[in-house]
Amino acid sequence: MSAARGLRDHALSTAFLVLFAVAIVAQSFIGHADWNSTLDELGRAPMSWLAYATSSHFVVDVAENWQSEFLQFFLFIAATVWLVERGSPESKKPGDEGLGSDREQLVGAHARPDSPAWARAGGWRRRIYSNSLLLVMGGAFALSWLAQALAGRIAANAEAALTGGAPMTLGEYLASPDFWSRSVQNWQSELLAIGAMAVLSIYLRQRGSSESKPVGMPHGVTSVESD
Repeated sequence: MSAARGLRDHALSTAFLVLFAVAIVAQSFIGHADWNSTLDELGRAPMSWLAYATSSHFVVDVAENWQSEFLQFFLFIAATVWLVERGSPESKKPGDEGLGSDREQLVGAHARPDSPAWARAGGWRRRIYSNSLLLVMGGAFALSWLAQALAGRIAANAEAALTGGAPMTLGEYLASPDFWSRSVQNWQSELLAIGAMAVLSIYLRQRGSSESKPVGMPHGVTSVESD
């Protein structure tokens, strides 16, 4: 496969990887400037960019956003197994709720020759692979939330030390408003966004996007019903 063909075939992931890299580098410089402004107000020496980019202050800001994103997809993947939204391309059609049959899912005896090996296998391998997307999203959420908790506690204690405050234990930080404010403020925005996408895509269109129904499809028809 040529490099150009490979880039075209993976253009979507490549584009978002580049955008992610640009955004996280920009976040590090902006956060560095903001933190040094805080240090200046407190009469403390400024921190270098590298020191900030590897500090708990930067890690907690990144982790709090990551955990909310992975939670969003974890909940949406799980919800769309059993819940439907008539007319939304983000949903299965009404009546298709549930895990689906082995024939529909192309597993076991119904697998194709080019199906993934664990889809053709039985037992624990098929069970794991059948739920692998949800497991990975859930694991990524748990790990990023743990990173937020650990880095957030270090950052909060560092800030407390600057003003003469007492340090917190991990348990105290997990029960603090700072930890839950960082979490819930992101959860509500992610849940609103995904709910809005599911509903707005019933009535609005974007020609050529896989996230939209065909422009002329009736509002009440879920896109898979036309297959």
